[in-house]
Amino acid sequence: MSALTSTPLKIGIVCYPSVGGSGILATTLGEELAARGHEIHFISYERPFRLPTDTARIHFHPVEINSYGLFKYPDYTLPLSVKLAEVSRDHGLDLIHAHYAVPHATAALLARDMLPEHRRPKVVTTLHGTDTTLLGADAGYGPAIRHALEATDGVTTVSEFLRAETQRLIGVKRPIEVIYNFFTPRAPVRTRAAVRRELGVTDDELLLFHSSNLRPVKRVDLVLEAFARVEPRTSKLLVLAGGDFTAFKADVSRLGLTGRVIVRENVTAIEDYLQAIDLGLFASESESFCLSILEAMAFACPSVSTAVGGIPEVITDGFTGLLVPPGDTAALAAAATVLLTDPARRARLGTAAQVRAAEKFSAPVIVEHYLSFYREVCAAGTLRDGAGL
Repeated sequence: MSALTSTPLKIGIVCYPSVGGSGILATTLGEELAARGHEIHFISYERPFRLPTDTARIHFHPVEINSYGLFKYPDYTLPLSVKLAEVSRDHGLDLIHAHYAVPHATAALLARDMLPEHRRPKVVTTLHGTDTTLLGADAGYGPAIRHALEATDGVTTVSEFLRAETQRLIGVKRPIEVIYNFFTPRAPVRTRAAVRRELGVTDDELLLFHSSNLRPVKRVDLVLEAFARVEPRTSKLLVLAGGDFTAFKADVSRLGLTGRVIVRENVTAIEDYLQAIDLGLFASESESFCLSILEAMAFACPSVSTAVGGIPEVITDGFTGLLVPPGDTAALAAAATVLLTDPARRARLGTAAQVRAAEKFSAPVIVEHYLSFYREVCAAGTLRDGAGL
C-alpha cells in the first residue's frame, strides 16, 4: 500500500447544521471517516444536530457571525471563509469537503486563495439538490454556482439524476462523480413495542411514516391527502418533522385526520422510530435522492413514493417499494393500501429493500468511494476536463 493510500487525511467538512439530508449525510460521513483514522474538522455556524460531542478525531469550529449596521443583512460567506482559512492553516488540512456550492464551496475557494500556495487544501464540492435545481437557474446565483464548480478540485452529486440536471441547468462540462447517500443505523435504544406505546399505536394498527424538512417541494399536503384515502382507516401516520408542522395542522383537521397523525420534531434518535414503522409515504415533486426512504429501507420497511428525480435510483419499483406519478394522490393512496393490506408482499419488499440498502447504499460502499475520490483529487490535482482521470 502506498503512502498516499495509507496516510490518514485531515479533512474539513462544511455543511448546514440543521435537519436535512445534506447535513445528516455530511455528519455521518465525518463520523465514518474519523472511525477509519482520519482527522475531521466540522466548520459551521452551529454544531450539526446529529454530531456527537465525544467522538475521537472529530473537532467542531464555530463560525461567529457579526451584525454590522453597514450591512442590511448579516454576511456568512466571508466569516466562514476566514474560519476555513484559519482551520486549514492551524491544522494543516489536506482537503475541504463543501456540501452545497453556495455559500460553502464559494467560501472554501476564497479560504484556499488566502493561504500560501504550499499550504492550500484541495476543495471537493458535493451538490445535494437545491443548489442545482432551484438556485442554478436563478440569475442571482447561477453564475456563482457555475464558478464554484469550475474552480473546485472535484465535484460529486448524490444521484445520476442530479448530475444530469447540473450539466443541463448550469452547463457544467467537467467530470462529475456520482456518490450516493448512505445510512448507518445505530442500535435503537428502545424496543419497537415501547416506541409504539409512546406513539399510541396498538398492536393491530399499521404505522405509516414520513420524514422531511417540510419544505414545499416535499408536498406534505399531498402526503396528508393521500393518507386520508388509505385503507385501513385504523392506520396512523408518523411525521418526523425537520421543521415547524404548525402550517399543516389545518390540513389535518380538514381531512379528518385528528388523532391519526403523530408529529415528532427534530428527532435525533431516529432509529427508535424507524424500527416501529410499517410503510413509508412520500409525495415529493422533486428529489435528488431522498435519504428518508433509505433510512426506512435499512429497517426492512418499503416505501410508496412519487417517481421523481433520483428516487427511482433508490427504490426499484415493484421490488423494494412502489412508485407512482407525481401529484397523483389517488395512486399514492392506492399503492399504500395495496401494501398495507398484503402483509406478505410488504414483508417481501421490505426484505429486498434492506438487502439493497446494505449492498448499494451502506457505509462500507459509499465511504470507501469518497475516500477513493479524495485520494484521486489530492494525487492528481484539480479534476477538470478529465485531467488526472
